[in-house]
Amino acid sequence: MHDVLILSLVDGGACSQRVPVLHCSDALRATGATVTTVAAASDAEIDEVLARFDDPARADGLTWPATSSSVRLIAAVENAGQLRHILRRLVRRYAAPGSKRPADLPDGRTIPDLPPLGILPLADLEFIGQLDLPSTPADVAAAVTAGTVQRLDLLRHDGGSVTLDGVLLGEAGEGDVPVPWQGRIEVDDVVLSSGNDHIVALAIANGHGTATLDGLPLITAADPADGLIDVAIAVPVVHKPLLGRQRMRYEVRRARGRAVAVTPHATELPFIDDTIPGALTRKRSWWIEPGAWSVYTATGRRNDPNV
Repeated sequence: MHDVLILSLVDGGACSQRVPVLHCSDALRATGATVTTVAAASDAEIDEVLARFDDPARADGLTWPATSSSVRLIAAVENAGQLRHILRRLVRRYAAPGSKRPADLPDGRTIPDLPPLGILPLADLEFIGQLDLPSTPADVAAAVTAGTVQRLDLLRHDGGSVTLDGVLLGEAGEGDVPVPWQGRIEVDDVVLSSGNDHIVALAIANGHGTATLDGLPLITAADPADGLIDVAIAVPVVHKPLLGRQRMRYEVRRARGRAVAVTPHATELPFIDDTIPGALTRKRSWWIEPGAWSVYTATGRRNDPNV
């Protein structure tokens, strides 16, 4: 039987939000699993849990995740930010410096396969439904016990964080009217904007989320496991029909690739990253790590058998 670690982050949540952890623990113990629950209040405490998944010491001195382990990990999270934080700690732990890239690192990647995660939602989380993951404590326990995992791409950026679903750059002004901004947008070798366009929205997506502008879809069919980033910008254009007055509409330009670079001309460009607000103050690059992380999912889902 497996040892299961249930990791939750101490974030001032109410005690009632921990009830799913107790129910999941009971369901796991009913299968004969040994369960340990950890409420981490610091990065050091998170790292202490993650160290259970380290491979033995390597000759090159790198810290590397074990290819198989009798220990399984469940992240009990209240929001996307908590899951992102755990993933950031995993990336920080196992990312190899560019000068020490090992030969066994998968092609097109800067990190190895991260240890699989069970995700136990402590609140109604949209990305759970988008990925069609188990959502009740009993179903999460069953998925982790079965050991079937779904491999997913990880979207990273040079600011050191990760994105699960997507980023929307731009802001709305008075009356929710989009505020135009300018910047250079590159997706691999494709230039979506050289910096002269008045952009009203930029969407960068890895997951299933669909961004819209005035009902116009920006990202429509992003796949979190296809190894590509979906990018779209919206720019206003004036349409002059043969009859009637001229009208303004939005033109959407789309591209897909392995990496995207955004160089804003403004000193501060607001964005929403997985529902978390922020501001871009310099050039930023995002890139995809194909299949870098995985989640325990219901038996019969894609795409890897027992791990």
